[in-house]
Amino acid sequence: MGRHDNDKLQAPPDFDGPTGDRQCTDVLCSLLLVIAWGIMTAVGVYSLTNGDYRVVLNPLDYDGNICGTDYGDIDMTDYPYLLYVNSYTGGVCVSECPNLSNYSEAGVSDNLTDVYTLITYDGIHQLEGAELDPDFIKVANYSTSNDKINCINEENGKDMCYPDGTIQSSWESEGISEGFGWAYYVGDTYLWLQRCYLTDAAEKRISELVEANTTMTLLDAGQDFWNDLYADLWIAKEYVLGIGFGLGVVISFVYITLLRVPCLLNMVVWGSIFSTIAIITGAGYYATEQAKYWENEDPQVWEDESIAAARIFGYVLWGIAAVFAFLMVCLRKQIQLAIGCVRQASRALNKMPGMIFVPVLQALGLVAFMAVLAVYAVHLASMGEVGKFETPIPGESGMEITFRIFEFDEFVEKCAWYLLFCWFWTANFIVAIGDMIIAMSVAKWYFTWDKSTLGCGVVASCVRDTFRYHLGTCAYGSLIIAIVQYIRAIIAKIQKKIKELDSSIADALLCCCQCIFWCFENCIQFINKNAYIQTAIFGTSFCKSAREAFFLILRNAFRVGTISYVSGAILFVGKFFISAVVTAIGYVALSETIADELYNLSGPTVVIFLISWFVSDMFMDVFDMAITTILQCFVADEEMFDGDQCYAEGALQQWIDKNQDRAT
Repeated sequence: MGRHDNDKLQAPPDFDGPTGDRQCTDVLCSLLLVIAWGIMTAVGVYSLTNGDYRVVLNPLDYDGNICGTDYGDIDMTDYPYLLYVNSYTGGVCVSECPNLSNYSEAGVSDNLTDVYTLITYDGIHQLEGAELDPDFIKVANYSTSNDKINCINEENGKDMCYPDGTIQSSWESEGISEGFGWAYYVGDTYLWLQRCYLTDAAEKRISELVEANTTMTLLDAGQDFWNDLYADLWIAKEYVLGIGFGLGVVISFVYITLLRVPCLLNMVVWGSIFSTIAIITGAGYYATEQAKYWENEDPQVWEDESIAAARIFGYVLWGIAAVFAFLMVCLRKQIQLAIGCVRQASRALNKMPGMIFVPVLQALGLVAFMAVLAVYAVHLASMGEVGKFETPIPGESGMEITFRIFEFDEFVEKCAWYLLFCWFWTANFIVAIGDMIIAMSVAKWYFTWDKSTLGCGVVASCVRDTFRYHLGTCAYGSLIIAIVQYIRAIIAKIQKKIKELDSSIADALLCCCQCIFWCFENCIQFINKNAYIQTAIFGTSFCKSAREAFFLILRNAFRVGTISYVSGAILFVGKFFISAVVTAIGYVALSETIADELYNLSGPTVVIFLISWFVSDMFMDVFDMAITTILQCFVADEEMFDGDQCYAEGALQQWIDKNQDRAT
């Protein structure tokens, strides 16, 4: 007769810790993953053979040419940058982006714009009074283009950009057409991804001079924000990557090392909590004081929006600090219990310090796969067709303006979705491998009588056993999560289309679906993590391991749930502390060095926080998996053995029994 779900675990004969008699598990899933990688490689080779990465990385002009390449009817090798002419993203290729900030070089009195000079689909057009030299901006030769348009009407010789010879009449002219024509004013620009964007200051100056109540807006109403953000990230890229990733790795490694020292654990955790509150409070004070300083500058350099954003950012930080302080007071007992959880995990890590380097190996694996996938994706994206679009210009001439965008056929779109699925599966597979290695290492530590015999060699043997026997189990668990994430991605795409149709009911239903699948994904991740622990101990397949783990935890739900909850809280504090330190250093570095070059400090600062949070999460997950493994080993130990036969040390058993009630 089969064993009932509410029956206790039975120890295998001659059980002496995680089984040494292992067999390959879930081989079929391993083969499926290899086949998936093979198909991905075939798609990649096809894309490399038929695509051209320059089409994606370089901008497309209004005539269908790729700036900086010989792709198209006109050789644009000497003109690598795109200068936008209208809101449809139609533009022309230029040798350099216009930089009018240097008066001596540009010859523009206000260093921002020359509204008497226009960039058109057929080169430069100037009105009497222009300050710029006609050769200041080197535009590609579009004389052979069938879609070129100049400001001079060939039939009657009238100027369609300056109808009455003044700049005030130009904004609503057929040529400029409020930013939707074939011509636009020359202004100071910044470079981002080989595209020249007008600065906010230049746009405002143009509006003042031509008496316009709007400005040229690319793509959609939020584009200015994204353009400014991209520009800020490009200017601050060394700070964002160096501080966010580099400093984040260093501080995370130091922090996780200090957690392993028993005598420092209390001081590190409580110090992290108080320091986090102090850092957030200090950052809020700094932001509000900086806003006051900018506001009182004469002349005022920063825009009112930036000053208001800095002040609001400071108030938000004060609110977060207050919430943290309140939670610290209310949850002080739970925090102390969580410190005990970390202390138990630290004992295992002290015996096997090699586990600290597991997330580093995971990161290297993810980076390597991302590099390959990025090459495939870029070449695949370049296989689109250049579509020509024409739209009429308001006015009596009946003229049409032309612009081009990339269009993708059904095959390319399906390949792109397949690459996305491969990313989901492989990323989760790499995470699963790390979880399996840590679970097996900690399980061996738990079920070893003489722990003095353990060392880094245990981690190496666990890496070997994971790769030799249990890659299929890792592939099985990661496949389930990948399918759920893939479904969520499809729902997100449908949501985007629904928003275009402005259907609030359908949008609300899809939001509910996203929420349900998000909860389902988290449940699957929880089951997977505990299934890997069962596989690490008994060497069983994924389905059997998941079933055993589920009912084992269900039988001990209160004990495992309460302790897992509070241990997760302290790990969250560690992640937030590391991210807060890195972000504070990044904010000060940005404000003291290149603040004058940025539109707003908020964008790069937020990105630094997100990168540092990802890095800290990667390191703190070692403790999370170790704690989960110890708890599952303990309850399995209790069910399989009685009294002196239990592997749990007296101190560990007393600690768990004592603290399961304190967690509530």
